[in-house]
Amino acid sequence: MTKLATKVLLLGGLAGLAAAGAAGASPAYGEIPTQVVRYSADMLNTDRGAQAVYHRLAKAAERVCPNLSYSLLVHSAVQKCREEAISAAVNKIHNQRLAAVHAAASSESSG
Repeated sequence: MTKLATKVLLLGGLAGLAAAGAAGASPAYGEIPTQVVRYSADMLNTDRGAQAVYHRLAKAAERVCPNLSYSLLVHSAVQKCREEAISAAVNKIHNQRLAAVHAAASSESSG
């Protein structure tokens, strides 16, 4: 059985990028930075696979919402950008296992 690669675009908030001082490196005005995350639908059939997909989404969020400053204010904006990007991707994939991994990771980071 062949695995179909599914694509998810991870969207980063321009506010997070602007706050990070990446104005020179950011895309043209109105363009939202994206990162394609590939995975097979079969991966989401197991907890381990869902964790692997979530890890890929988190890494992509780091690339879409880079932390280019050491300011705490900027760090907060970058974290918010990453969280929103991951949440949007998880919602787009619409898988219960992946949503559970996301919920667990979110509660760990907030607590």
